[in-house]
Amino acid sequence: MQPKFFITTAIPYTNGEPHIGHLLEFIQADVIARHQRLAGKEVFFLTGTDEHGIKIEETAKSRGKSAKEFVDEISGLFRRSAEALNVSFDFFIRTTDKEKHWPNVAKIWRAIKDSDDIYKGHYSGKYCVGCEKYLVESDLENGLCPIHKTEPIAIDEDNYFFKLAKYQNELKQLIETDELKVVPEFRKAEVLSFIDSGLQDVSFSRPKEKLSWGIPVPDDDTQVIYVWADALTNYLSGVEYASAGGKFQRFWPPDLQIVGKDIWKFHALIWPAMLLSAHLPLPKALMIHGFLTVAGEKISKSLGNGISPQAIMQKFGVGSDAVRYFFLREINPFEDGDYSDEKFVARYNGDLANGIGNLSARVLKLGNLYGKELKLKENDFSEKIETAWQEYEKLMAEYKFNEVLALINGLVSEGDSYVNEHKPWTLLKELTTDNSQPTTEAGEQFKKTLSSLVLLLGNLAWMLSPFMPQASENILIILGIAGKSSVRNAENPELVEGWIGRKIRFSEYPSLFPRI
Repeated sequence: MQPKFFITTAIPYTNGEPHIGHLLEFIQADVIARHQRLAGKEVFFLTGTDEHGIKIEETAKSRGKSAKEFVDEISGLFRRSAEALNVSFDFFIRTTDKEKHWPNVAKIWRAIKDSDDIYKGHYSGKYCVGCEKYLVESDLENGLCPIHKTEPIAIDEDNYFFKLAKYQNELKQLIETDELKVVPEFRKAEVLSFIDSGLQDVSFSRPKEKLSWGIPVPDDDTQVIYVWADALTNYLSGVEYASAGGKFQRFWPPDLQIVGKDIWKFHALIWPAMLLSAHLPLPKALMIHGFLTVAGEKISKSLGNGISPQAIMQKFGVGSDAVRYFFLREINPFEDGDYSDEKFVARYNGDLANGIGNLSARVLKLGNLYGKELKLKENDFSEKIETAWQEYEKLMAEYKFNEVLALINGLVSEGDSYVNEHKPWTLLKELTTDNSQPTTEAGEQFKKTLSSLVLLLGNLAWMLSPFMPQASENILIILGIAGKSSVRNAENPELVEGWIGRKIRFSEYPSLFPRI
């Protein structure tokens, strides 16, 4: 049986339209999912939208819509934005789905209650509506929520509570030993430091009279399940935990969960504690990424700078690959990053138009000028390509997407230098002009030079395929080898040696990345 790989994103909160800050995570997860498929694994890639809570109810009302109408519209926008970015998710979960999500929430609630980890209590404190999050004084900056820069509301009510503190020591041990691996390492240290400061039980419901837009607590319709307890369960809903059928048995637990730095406490503490209480296996790894700003400013409704990926594509006349490339190359996945039109144009022209686009055009022109079927020969790049693949796989395993693309750009530069050094245009002029295969020294050298460039470009296409799937396919079309097996594993020859002796004929194709 194929090995499996289950990957999830956090599900964005549908109180506003999607922008590049939301969708960066979708792209990162997609790169990993595509890479795992190339490794021959059966991948299940889950994403979706979080659709309950006070903020959504308030926003819908302010727009003259019912909560259901509003979340239907916003969830559709998120899904279409992900599709526009060529995100290859396998399932899109919605927390308002009463058939696919709600039964899973009820099941885990009852499992936690059966473990005696849910109890009725009184909560008096602060709550940020924007975060849908309970806050203590140490969370605040000058009395304000550090994310939304607003004063939290005061809450005084009877709720159900979850015994998070009960799992403090177990969580610490799981994270310290990497049984639940937190990436990057400095976030792991942050999580452990927070645990050492002492965990407290958390409110797990709201009175229905104060929050009607949510999932009712099982066996108590006067209370609604806290939106985060509802949302976190989506990871179970995607694999049909409620029925515990074949999909759940096959894919649970997640191999990797990707979340933003503002919600790691939910995913590194509350979520695994819920699973421990319900006697379910924990996710294997949690990757925590940074925030995205626009021209140095935080993305906010008041500034109106929440750019959509489609807007970038339309403005510059580029495809999804160019947008994917910018965010994956420009931004360290574990740190904060910044977008501006100027940065986008510079990165696009420098790396894509003048880089892989230019090299592809040079090889294609050489191949079509040669005009004959080319039998690939032993080449000058074998050692460099194999070394590059080893470094590629190491960096991919560490989720260092920007460094992977820097490695690829280095190979592109090697290819351009190789063309300049070997001057295949001069060799081509020396070839015979009739239909016979050239036998001159120049002819053999030309074929070796062109073979070397084809093998380099083909390997670059496969290296790029998780990042820029369309451009990767187009390069393989140019080389006349699209659709060939690209799985690198023990059953398949290495991509370099496996191509030697293959006969190819070049195809015409428009410029991959016309200069902006």
